[in-house]
Amino acid sequence: MKKWYSLIDKIYRMENLEKAYKAVKANKGAPGVDGVTVEAYGLNLQEELNKLHHQLKTGSYEPDPVLRVEIPKADGSKRPLGIPTVRDRVAQQALLNIMQPIFEPDFHPSSYGYRPGRSCHQAVAKAEMFINKYGLSHVVDMDLSKCFDRLDHTLILEGVNRKISDGSVLKLIKKFLTAGVMKDGIWEETDLGSPQGGVISPLLTNIYLDRFDQEMRSRGIRIVRYADDILLFARTFQEAKQYQQIATEFLEKDLKLVVNKEKTHLTDNQKGVAYLGFVIYSKQVSISPKKLKGFKETIREMTPRNHGMNVEEMVRRLNPILRGWANYFRVANCRSVFRSLMGWIRRRLRMKKMKEWKSWQALHKNLRRRGYKGTFEKISMTTWRNSASPLLSMALPNSWFDGIGLINLEKYTVGILHHYQK
Repeated sequence: MKKWYSLIDKIYRMENLEKAYKAVKANKGAPGVDGVTVEAYGLNLQEELNKLHHQLKTGSYEPDPVLRVEIPKADGSKRPLGIPTVRDRVAQQALLNIMQPIFEPDFHPSSYGYRPGRSCHQAVAKAEMFINKYGLSHVVDMDLSKCFDRLDHTLILEGVNRKISDGSVLKLIKKFLTAGVMKDGIWEETDLGSPQGGVISPLLTNIYLDRFDQEMRSRGIRIVRYADDILLFARTFQEAKQYQQIATEFLEKDLKLVVNKEKTHLTDNQKGVAYLGFVIYSKQVSISPKKLKGFKETIREMTPRNHGMNVEEMVRRLNPILRGWANYFRVANCRSVFRSLMGWIRRRLRMKKMKEWKSWQALHKNLRRRGYKGTFEKISMTTWRNSASPLLSMALPNSWFDGIGLINLEKYTVGILHHYQK
């Protein structure tokens, strides 16, 4: 294995720092403890980068603590994020630019998280292939408790040191790891973990967990890993149980992590294997019911009937959400799900339009404008039941929604997971 002894000069090189700032700017992101935004940092860019160049070159660079924020998770708990300052993000990105090409080629082929040119879809496609094509239909779904917060600093540095022996680089990484966090204005030290939100954290996590990946490989155990989401594949229930024991022992003893015994479980392609928002079965891949529920809750919040916003504005705000969701989940076998969601979304928007019309006269006027003749039923404009009335579908047909630009999930090609199989 090739070892690198002198890298720090490549990290502080001006063109690398400029490239790093561009990447940080493209990722946007909130300011850190100093309150400096990406734009503000860019106002005196040359001066800032010269200062950073000098500090990295002379070893006088000291990172600021990361700003601790908590993001609510779907299950009601909170995910702690650490936001470094823009200056520190630039320094970490400069480090990442040089380190990633060194480690990337030797990572396990079934590791997909936070790696260039790799995606969740590829991870799900690989899992589906192991389960249904290779006959490894019994699966251990491993759950690690607070993986990022429990990474052992000595083990992180040992992992980096396997390929990089430049003391200045190792010292720089250690500074990032021990910079501490600011929570409610109080500094707390960090003697464990790598903050989620740090630019370099995903690579350090992959370096750390690659030891696990390679250990499983050496024992002939097939895995798929996306960050700390790990699946192990086996032919039989007994074999899966054995693999679970081997993996748990290695993660806890060798990597000093904690396996959540309650959430780690054995499943198979008959019961369904939940992974990254999908559920893999023997004959199909569907969308996780939890994800579907969360999506519907988002749509409900975005389409209130008692709101001053008109339907057209609602559609404008809905579209990015619909597009992102459809592009992610379209790989599943979800034609009927997309169809029923679309019917439900249009119905909610029809209800909003009814509220705008206020009375049946406006509805009748609209029907006549569309060329319908005769007398129409006088219906209440305030009941949800009436939003499914044929009169509403005549006044606001699906083509009307197409006309105002509502993204139509039914037009997406679905069930395309095999495109991602490598």
